[in-house]
Amino acid sequence: MNTKKILIILGVLILIVGGYFYAYLKASASMYSTHTVDKSPFYITKAPIIIKHLNIPKGTTIRYKQRYFWQKMEQDKLLKEADITELSFEKGNYINWGGVPITSIYKFFNTDMTGYTVNADFSALAADQETPFSKQWQSCSNSLSITVKDANDWSCNKNNLADIESCSVSYQRYFSEDANQQMFLDQLYIELMKIAD
Repeated sequence: MNTKKILIILGVLILIVGGYFYAYLKASASMYSTHTVDKSPFYITKAPIIIKHLNIPKGTTIRYKQRYFWQKMEQDKLLKEADITELSFEKGNYINWGGVPITSIYKFFNTDMTGYTVNADFSALAADQETPFSKQWQSCSNSLSITVKDANDWSCNKNNLADIESCSVSYQRYFSEDANQQMFLDQLYIELMKIAD
């Protein structure tokens, strides 16, 4: 066998082995990259501010829907309030919503629905501050989905709260034929309406 044929065979073998090695690396790397970085624009408040009718403390992360390609990651100024999709509060610097300390508020992703989901930290709720509403909310989950009349008001304004859409996946208005779920949500809404402003 001449040298030229040996070099061609070695070259082909190197390409095949290199291809398999590349495919192996790509497959291995993909199992570690199950979560991509959220590049949506956000702003971290430098001072207390009023957003969506809420008194927002310093250090709150306000996440926005991306309008323009250059709006990525952290912003140096507030963007349009109408584009807010999430408010996340620093640990220990929560706000009260319905008498319950909340860690975050998320706008509904379904554009056919007007409302948001509030997430509670019941460990930050003092025992003497518990109410029938907070106890019932805690019994199903830490997340509560609320439908509202005015999408620009995320406060616990009773005149704006249309209904409780769900309390975790256990109780949902979607399952209208399930009387137990509907009664639970009705009672939870009644208790919410009793909370003092």
